[in-house]
Amino acid sequence: MKKMFLIGLGTCILAGANAQVKKAPAKPAAKPAAKTAATKVPAAAKPVELKTALDSLSYAIGVLEASFLKQQNIDKLNYKTLAAAVEATLENKNPLFQPQDADMILRQNMQKMAEDKNKVVIEEGKAFLAANKKRLGVKETASGLQYEVIKEGTGEKPTATSTVKVHYTGTLLNGFKFDSSRDRNQPIEFPLQNVIRGWTEGVQLMNVGSTFKFYIPYQLAYGLQGAPPNIPGGATLVFDVELLDIIKGDAGQQHNEHDGHNH
Repeated sequence: MKKMFLIGLGTCILAGANAQVKKAPAKPAAKPAAKTAATKVPAAAKPVELKTALDSLSYAIGVLEASFLKQQNIDKLNYKTLAAAVEATLENKNPLFQPQDADMILRQNMQKMAEDKNKVVIEEGKAFLAANKKRLGVKETASGLQYEVIKEGTGEKPTATSTVKVHYTGTLLNGFKFDSSRDRNQPIEFPLQNVIRGWTEGVQLMNVGSTFKFYIPYQLAYGLQGAPPNIPGGATLVFDVELLDIIKGDAGQQHNEHDGHNH
């Protein structure tokens, strides 16, 4: 997790209303004094002036760290508390959290925000998997991976440390095809240790020559972050996989990657 140093520089100028009161006639049964209010327009916050190299460094760190936070969908903070934490840490004034505790809090909050952001996609996947496992021929492992055998091969099965050669097609639940080695007419070779958990587990169930269909929950796929731009966070994925071969010897050390995805 990237360490965060963010200096929040915020000023809030509040303008009160000055009441101008007219004097009432000096009579016993005088009417209440009439009041009129003249409200001042709040003054605009003064722009930050960068007079020294330290000013520029401080502001630059603020921009960089705030940009990182925005990428993580964090767009609102208590700037006063944040500035106090930065000062306590840099000045060795016993910050309330140790780095490992702060990291845990950040991770928990980021996960919660990601879950909230992807709630619709996650719930869609849960509903699909709940119904799908009831279909004839669909099996589910202890991890939640679902699969069905399209064609049963007769070759050997790979292990978790094997390098395999496969053809595959990957789609979202709505049928959108985000990747396919078949469309490229180019099988892919990869070590099973270097791919998403659903593939590592699922391909080990296959004999060479088999074709399986895998239904992979997001926890065993690309998680809450997804694989932009085509795979949203929290997405349940469907893969049609044909195990062509288990690569032996030096050839097994090669790993072909496509489009930046390690399936």
